[in-house]
Amino acid sequence: MIEVPTPGQPAAAGSQSSQQAPAVYVAGLRKSYGDVTALNSVELAVAAGEFFTLLGPSGSGKTTLLRLIAGFERPDAGTIELTGADVTGTPPHARDVNTVFQDYALFPHMTVAENIEYGLRVKRVPKQERNQQVAQALEMVRLPGLGGRKPSQLSGGQRQRVALARAIVNRPQVLLLDEPLGALDLKLRQEMQLELLRVQREVGITFIYVTHDQEEALTMSDRIAVMSNGGIEQIGTPVEVYEHPRTPFVAGFIGVSNLIERDGDQITVRPEKITLLTGHDQAPPGTHVEGGQVTDVIYVGVLTRYVVALDAGGELVVSRQNADDSGATVTKGNQVRVAWRAAQAFTIPR
Repeated sequence: MIEVPTPGQPAAAGSQSSQQAPAVYVAGLRKSYGDVTALNSVELAVAAGEFFTLLGPSGSGKTTLLRLIAGFERPDAGTIELTGADVTGTPPHARDVNTVFQDYALFPHMTVAENIEYGLRVKRVPKQERNQQVAQALEMVRLPGLGGRKPSQLSGGQRQRVALARAIVNRPQVLLLDEPLGALDLKLRQEMQLELLRVQREVGITFIYVTHDQEEALTMSDRIAVMSNGGIEQIGTPVEVYEHPRTPFVAGFIGVSNLIERDGDQITVRPEKITLLTGHDQAPPGTHVEGGQVTDVIYVGVLTRYVVALDAGGELVVSRQNADDSGATVTKGNQVRVAWRAAQAFTIPR
């Protein structure tokens, strides 16, 4: 986990944070629209060069937070800093950030090269230097030789690459990405996830990425802020937020929810951590075992999910890899046992 100190707090000796201020720091950030509270006292620090994701359902506040960082909206309260400088009242064009949107926002009457160089022209960068930087940007997003085409002549994935090239050609301190892959089909979206990550690693720019897609967040991020109802539920690495959820919301939103009540506590255990036992199967040594009945069987290709109503109350989803045909067939209505190790289950604080 990347430890990012708040301004005024010392960093650990030898850490990256001891060398520089956070790329983005927000404190006490609040924003309302009429009677609706979009953000409620949000605090967040993002390290320079980090791929940081804001993950949450619609209405959780993630896009509002992104727009406040970009300067498109003004907060009702709180502060926003970029590399230690307070930019809370600074207009968008004066902030060293760029934004990539889901709808690409390309100029249809311009060529690909003209779209990419637009920001450089505004900054009055000499033409020869502009041409060189545009060529480099096209190489980076793997679209060499397409500078003369219009956006309408490109596929959706190519247009998204052009939007990315236009954003990074100015080398901003921070790149904000608002669900940029949401309009793409699943296969292309998965390919673009890897491409975005590759580009981010190459250019070293801080990325703040907004998505509602849990798998996307887990695949791409250094750290994730899980948001709900205008606040941050948990911040951590993909492994931390998946393996050690701190709230019922995080446990249910990321991956398959497995929450049961035992002895007054809420317990969560992930489906792939549970062993499904039938007949005379022996439980692995040192595991907790409970009986139940299979109420549903869901085949999803690489694995099958079994919904088990537990005799002690509650239900669990159990995942089994479809690696081979060995083992007993489990069908709806079967009596089974489920087993897991104590270290694989976590109590959710109330």
